[in-house]
Amino acid sequence: MSDPAWLIVLASLLGGALKVSTPFIFVSLGEAITEKSGRINLGLEGTLVFGAMAGYAAAYHTGSAWLGVACAAGAGSVFGLLHGLLCSLPKVNDVALGIALMILGLGLAFFLGKSYVQPTAPRLQDLQLGAWSSSIVVQSALRINVLFLVGLALALCLTWALTYTRWGMQVRAVGDSAAAAKALGLSVNRTRVTATIIGSALAGIGGAFLSLYYPGSWNEALSSGQGIMAVALVIFARWHPMGCFAASLLFGAASSVGPALQAVGISQGYHLWNAAPYVLTLLVMLITVSPTRALRGAPGELPLMR
Repeated sequence: MSDPAWLIVLASLLGGALKVSTPFIFVSLGEAITEKSGRINLGLEGTLVFGAMAGYAAAYHTGSAWLGVACAAGAGSVFGLLHGLLCSLPKVNDVALGIALMILGLGLAFFLGKSYVQPTAPRLQDLQLGAWSSSIVVQSALRINVLFLVGLALALCLTWALTYTRWGMQVRAVGDSAAAAKALGLSVNRTRVTATIIGSALAGIGGAFLSLYYPGSWNEALSSGQGIMAVALVIFARWHPMGCFAASLLFGAASSVGPALQAVGISQGYHLWNAAPYVLTLLVMLITVSPTRALRGAPGELPLMR
């Protein structure tokens, strides 16, 4: 007996939320850390794609998908270090530099990754959480990667760290007021560079998920703008790590609307449904950003708050 249409749609949305949300989780958490320190990084799209390429190349040459993930994190860290150091120079604009590094990351990934389009690298393995069900669609929906669980744990840990640890309080102090942080003896530049490195490393891991698990291959159209959408997602989540996690699930489910409907034979307007995450991004920006209303939770040193 085949599964009912409503179960297929719900299972497809759930599976999409769990799979597609994972890169959003890592990129948005990384951007949240960076912005909490008072710096915005619009170059995470380039970092995400370069991390995907670097992770795929490393996994192909070493035979280990997890070494690929580590390499992607390292590649992201390099971009974060470059962004952090350059932004520490006088009269350097965070936004303009981020766009420049995004173009650099995309260009390098496309140039260096040409030889990895055809070869097959080892993939990250599934966790079969749906083995209890006899439904194939439920089993497929609950087939997830351990990086999703790592993202959940990371969101919980960052929520605690930003609230209760010395490092978290230092990051928030620098992000809210650089002058007050200097008066307390804190190093503003060092804190921001460190936060940017961590944020970019997480974006690189998000890229590795794309190339080594879902969809699980390297090509130049891998990202579909997820690095850029993550910036809007962070604003929507009000810079809260668990809010980033929940918003990532929402964006992941939105990205799965088209395939979910197609799975039950509804193909009319398929490409329009595929635009759901981009429409959601625009709606988020329209709803959350207003010249007459302050953004609750926004770090005071962010360029968009000045």
